[in-house]
Amino acid sequence: MKPTGIRYATRRMMLAGLLAAAMFAAQAQGRSNPPLPVQRISAGMHLIQAEVAATPAERSLGLMNRDSLAPNGGMLFVFEESGMHCFWMRNTRIPLSIAFIDDDGRILNIADMEPFDEDSNHCPVGPVRFALEMSQGWFARRGIGEGALLRADPLFGPQGGVTPQAPRRP
Repeated sequence: MKPTGIRYATRRMMLAGLLAAAMFAAQAQGRSNPPLPVQRISAGMHLIQAEVAATPAERSLGLMNRDSLAPNGGMLFVFEESGMHCFWMRNTRIPLSIAFIDDDGRILNIADMEPFDEDSNHCPVGPVRFALEMSQGWFARRGIGEGALLRADPLFGPQGGVTPQAPRRP
């Protein structure tokens, strides 16, 4: 006898939901996330090619299970609203530096993050809407630090370039 009715439909929906959740978990555990759309970001004379993680699912996977980044490649996390968005390194194999960026494209702070470190939270010093992960030391090697202004049209930094401090007039 073939099962019918609401109970059967409910069981099928629950099974489909569990299967989807298991597939998502398997992806997060062992394989890297699929490539995301790329945003060009200017940091003075440096050009970054950053994948954009703009949805909750994309942000939760981030750079998990990746073995490397391109020399000027990274990931830009875009949030709907400014806030105290903190990061950790679950299933992340690459040592990273993260720049926390405000709505205008100004870097509030940069933190270095170690692979697989789930015990440390890396947080901005103030509300941000963006965070940019690059290979560890990328910002320091280029002299880019707190106060630097990045440009990513149309997201942020209409002035563009890296300007750690406003120029002083004589």
